[in-house]
Amino acid sequence: MTHVVRAALVQATWTGDTESMLAKHEEHAREAARRGAKVIGFQEVFNAPYFCQVQDPEHYRWAEPVPDGPTTRRMRALARETGMVVVVPVFEIEQSGHYYNTAAVIDADGTVLGKYRKHHIPQVKGFWEKFYFRPGNLGWPVFDTAVGKVGVYICYDRHFPEGWRQLGLNGAELVYNPSATHRGLSSHLWRLEQPAAAVANEYFVAAINRVGVEEYGDNDFYGTSYFVDPRGQFVGDVASDSKEELVVRDLDFGLIEEVRQQWAFYRDRRPDAYEGLVRP
Repeated sequence: MTHVVRAALVQATWTGDTESMLAKHEEHAREAARRGAKVIGFQEVFNAPYFCQVQDPEHYRWAEPVPDGPTTRRMRALARETGMVVVVPVFEIEQSGHYYNTAAVIDADGTVLGKYRKHHIPQVKGFWEKFYFRPGNLGWPVFDTAVGKVGVYICYDRHFPEGWRQLGLNGAELVYNPSATHRGLSSHLWRLEQPAAAVANEYFVAAINRVGVEEYGDNDFYGTSYFVDPRGQFVGDVASDSKEELVVRDLDFGLIEEVRQQWAFYRDRRPDAYEGLVRP
């Protein structure tokens, strides 16, 4: 049965300050709503630069509480105004010394349904994230939103199939993957991993990347954000590799059940045989 959800994502250039970054995303969201979108997601730590290109305590200043911080409150108002579900990735402070790479999920009426904290934290050149973030500890929640069941997996997480699968087992129909990844080897993986995850787990994926070069390093974020369906096919065109872009696409959630009946991957799983996967 056809069940179409119009969904949006934003790949954005860094403006130089949080206020203008928030205002820019609000305008993109309003435009998405005018175009009929009912859910939208933003890129990793969307209200800040990708400061993890360097290791400097000054960047703890970008952290704020979730859900009681200023950005989440402002995005709650945006959700109420536009009637959209909003996925809001930010740098979270839980308490002194406890910081996470987090995404809040806000329902169309402005209710904060919960948050996801990034599990897999890289520590390599240009991505010094262990300097800032603790590993996520909230599992892989799937949120029952106005548009359906929405999950989140953040950037480096995408290299690890276990979380993708847990989101599927938890009922996800659409998974947002906010990211910050730059040109090089990862651009080859970018068009492989999320489509493969969509196929293996038979749901839609929204892959969001930043775009441009920012002030704290020479990473060249290459955009090319996209939606991919449960058959691993791009929904519409992939976004630009050099320009900011709002992407709005129609996702037929009816395809999820069709594919699950056709390919039956969940039926043929063998969890009884997988215990070795979780041994240290």
